[in-house]
Amino acid sequence: MTNISPSKKIHSVEEARIVAKKRVPKLMFDFVDGASGDEKLCENNSKALDQIRLQPKVLRNVEKRIIKKDILGFEYDQPFGFAPMGMCNLTWPGADKMLAEESLSNNIPMCVSMASSTSLEQMYEYSKGHVWLQLYNFQDEEFVMELLERAEKTGYKVAILTVDVPIQFRRAKDNRNGFTVPFNLGVKQFIDFATHPNWSISTLLGGIPKPMNYETSKRGNKFVRSESRGATDWDTLKRIREKWKGKLIIKGVMSAEDALKIKSEGADAIQVSNHGGRQLDSATSSIEALPIIRNALGKDFPIIFDSGIRGGSDIVRALALGADFTMVGRPLMYGIGADGAKGLKRVVDIIKDELSTALGLVGLTDIKDISSDIIAERFIRDFKY
Repeated sequence: MTNISPSKKIHSVEEARIVAKKRVPKLMFDFVDGASGDEKLCENNSKALDQIRLQPKVLRNVEKRIIKKDILGFEYDQPFGFAPMGMCNLTWPGADKMLAEESLSNNIPMCVSMASSTSLEQMYEYSKGHVWLQLYNFQDEEFVMELLERAEKTGYKVAILTVDVPIQFRRAKDNRNGFTVPFNLGVKQFIDFATHPNWSISTLLGGIPKPMNYETSKRGNKFVRSESRGATDWDTLKRIREKWKGKLIIKGVMSAEDALKIKSEGADAIQVSNHGGRQLDSATSSIEALPIIRNALGKDFPIIFDSGIRGGSDIVRALALGADFTMVGRPLMYGIGADGAKGLKRVVDIIKDELSTALGLVGLTDIKDISSDIIAERFIRDFKY
């Protein structure tokens, strides 16, 4: 009997999640899937997006649809990129390379995390330059400046400073599972890995993932997941803006007041995000913050959106409420966990197909024409900008 590839069984992002949950050790799946506190914010992000209803339009010729989108002076073939995610190779060996190659084949940007399990130089090579670099500011600011120098030398044009993790919020699943970097292998973890032999053998053959931007640092910095970033402030932003001559995005913005100040400090874009529900568990959903921030910044300042996107219709909703571009995170990891590169491609193809179909069903042929006009009338009062 011929084995059917797991990706053949995937017809939605949720199905990819279900398959990944079976194939990946619980320790790793919960690291990807989990959120902060009671995890309600992660759920609310998706629920709030789903509450926004779009208005179908009929008898319009939508046979040919244009999905290309400009952001920060670059034209991409889709209005979304791959969000920065640390230690992706923990989900499946070679995940970073899979993401880079998929971003290249789709002409979309991939964001390389400071805590990536592949160095920023190698990721640039894998993706042939379709990469943006994401950074946190730790207590050792010189390490951040070193990474910016490496990025500039390599050819990076865009940097993202994530500012919503000054202190890491409690993540119960990680604590319960004993998730640490590097691994602290006890009986519980050993049993977890032993019951997922495909992942375990592949990981052993490929080598235990390490945070390679740290491993390759000339300063000898070591990755400490719980390290405080509480010293980051507005002066930090000034210094990074002065240091980095490329495009600078500030990620993790949920306040219109903060957004206006960030704009005045010379950032090139902001990313409305609540860290996918992985930080302040009592925060509002990102999609609720988006139109408020758009109203404050005006129509021309670039806004990127993430947190809660689980399909193409969610991207259309975000664009309708003021985003210029979006980022997708967890769904990509579900795809990789489900079936490696094939699973990733399957998830990306599903999102692309849903996006193009939703565009046509609201009566539009160009992604650039999306506005709050496509939102169903009873929602306009709350969300129009």
